[in-house]
Amino acid sequence: MKVATAFAGCFVVLAVPAHAQDGAAPGADVEAVAATVAADADADAEPAVLAAAPPASLLLPAATEIILTPDAEANSKKLREGHSVPMHTLFDVMHNGVVVIPKGTRGTGTVTWRTGKGAFGKSAKMEITFNELTLPNGKRLPLSGMHRQEGQGNTGAAVGAVVAVGVFGAFVTGKSAIVPVGQHLTARTGEALPYVVPAGAKIVPTAELAPTAAAAAATDAAMPDTADADADADADAPVTAATPAGE
Repeated sequence: MKVATAFAGCFVVLAVPAHAQDGAAPGADVEAVAATVAADADADAEPAVLAAAPPASLLLPAATEIILTPDAEANSKKLREGHSVPMHTLFDVMHNGVVVIPKGTRGTGTVTWRTGKGAFGKSAKMEITFNELTLPNGKRLPLSGMHRQEGQGNTGAAVGAVVAVGVFGAFVTGKSAIVPVGQHLTARTGEALPYVVPAGAKIVPTAELAPTAAAAAATDAAMPDTADADADADADAPVTAATPAGE
């Protein structure tokens, strides 16, 4: 009898821990699931925290100066009203330290008025109206402005011919109007142009890039012998757009 009682007691002692372990298992599973969900939430939140801010968007003001030159010689002898004149920009156009319109950007103009050379040394005249630029991303930027070119006249020679041989002065004609490659043609942007600052680029306000008129005058007065050298250096300098008040 004592043996049976002792055996039953052992069974009860062994059964109680096993039951306790079975009861604790569900709680441990809940804690593990909760920890997993929290870890997943943290992992999902990390990209939002580390995501870079979108690049800042700015505007190149309307009426910004653009320097163009024809792709090939534009000659009034060959061109007529309505003819297109392919051209390109000669310098980078910068704003806030960022190249907005790169050197070599394609553009077009149109011959809107022309007169041929005539008798008595009358020179030819031609006007080219600027149309637009085609930016590297394909966007078309309208331009404003016009360039007028006149041929070199032979009025003096015609007068001399009239004095010498009378009516034969009428056979002395002027010269054609010619715009050579490399000649600077000044146009302006017809509207404001949005642009994006490249990631990591430093924005330098345009006002800080361009010296004041007083400082420029003082520099020129201090170094009068270097004017020619400065002019040569300016020929390779990029065009910097001025920011109007309120921009």
